[in-house]
Amino acid sequence: MRVLIVSDTHGRHDGLEKALEKAGKIDYLVHLGDTEGGEHYIEAVAGCPAYIVAGNNDFFSDMLQEMEIYFGKKKAFITHGHYYYVTLGPERILEEGISRDADIIMFGHTHRPYLETVGNVTILNPGSLSYPRQEGRRGSFIIMEMDAGGNTSFEIQYI
Repeated sequence: MRVLIVSDTHGRHDGLEKALEKAGKIDYLVHLGDTEGGEHYIEAVAGCPAYIVAGNNDFFSDMLQEMEIYFGKKKAFITHGHYYYVTLGPERILEEGISRDADIIMFGHTHRPYLETVGNVTILNPGSLSYPRQEGRRGSFIIMEMDAGGNTSFEIQYI
C-alpha cells in the first residue's frame, strides 16, 4: 500500500499536481488541512480514496477537524494540528495520539516537514506544498508504504 500525505496547499494546486506525478501510483491520499476550498479538486485529481481534514484556514468548511482511520492494521490519527499547539512542539499531539492508541500521528499547520518515531508511534508532518517554511523552502510531502505484513516506511520528498 502506498499513501501520499500532504498538507497546507492553501488553494494552490501546482505543488499537489507535482507531488502526485512524482509519487506515481498511490492507493490513498491524506490531506492534513488548509485546502482553502480546494478539497473537491483534490478529491477529483487524487485518483484514489482521499482523506481530508479541515485546517485553521478552512473557514465555513464541513470537513471533519480530525479522523481516526486504519491503513491495514495500523491506526492513524489525522488532524491539522493547530488545536494541539504543534507550533510549540509535538508533545501535546503525541500525547493525544497515544491516548487514542494511534500507531501513526499525522498533522500539518507548521509548514515544516517532520518525521519521528517515539516508541512504537510514528509522528509526522509532510510540511507544505505551497508555502514551505523550512530551510531551502521546497514544497514537501511524505510517502508512506506498507507491505503485506503491515511493516511501514515513511519518506519525506520534495518537489
